[in-house]
Parts: sequence; C-alpha cells; structure tokens
Amino acid sequence: MIPITPAIELDESELEFAFIRASGPGGQNVNKVATAVQMRFDARRSPSLPNDVSTRLQKLAGSRLTLDGVIVIAANRHRTQERNKADAIERLVELIRKAAEPPPPPRKKTKPSKAAKARRVDAKTRRGSVKAMRGRPGGED
Repeated sequence: MIPITPAIELDESELEFAFIRASGPGGQNVNKVATAVQMRFDARRSPSLPNDVSTRLQKLAGSRLTLDGVIVIAANRHRTQERNKADAIERLVELIRKAAEPPPPPRKKTKPSKAAKARRVDAKTRRGSVKAMRGRPGGED
C-alpha cells in the first residue's frame, strides 16, 4: 500500500508498469536497456479513491489522461528502472495529494456601500480642485 493522505492509500496492484527505451544519458546502455517507465493508473475505476477526489484528479491530469480515464505518466529522468519507477510513483502521489485537497469556497460578490462611494467621489473632487490650482495665475493682460 502506498500512503497518500491519512484517509487514502493506493494499492500497488492498481499500477501497471511498462519499461521502454529512453533517450538521453546512459552511454552505450541507452540502446540496450529499457530504463524509461510508462506507468498507467485507472483513475476512473480505482476503488482506493473517493468519487470527488477521482473527479478532481482527472481534471488535474490534463493531457496525461486518456479517454478511458487512465492516467499515463512517463518517467525517464534517471538511468535506472528502479529510480524511474519511484519517480513515476512519486509524481502520481503528488497529483493525487493535490486532488485530495478540497477546493476553496466560491467567492461571494460584494458591492461598495453608499458611504464608500460618497467618500471616493469626495476625495476625487478634492484632488481635482488641488490640481486645478496648480496652473499659472490667470492675470489681467
């Protein structure tokens, strides 16, 4: 079991791993050994996730989500299968943790009070009169 939050744990049998050849560092090994990991997790049908968390997770996954509701995470940052596998699991755990946080309550629209509007207009007229006094004195020519 992979702990995600105190209330949510993910069963490792829900994760499918496929090892593929990676580009990048690795020397001669890069052409021989399949070190990159492609991890698949069925977010839509997972018994470990509550419905609301699953829905938010699918929205957060974005382009990593397939039409079937499967999240695909590719990891090829490291040179070994083990580290890439751990990296893919960690990225999925972080994604699920983000989805487990409840969304903030919606903002309530407010209007300024009549007194606040009056104060604002009064300040504008006072400022305008100060600026009007700044010009050259208009004398008799």
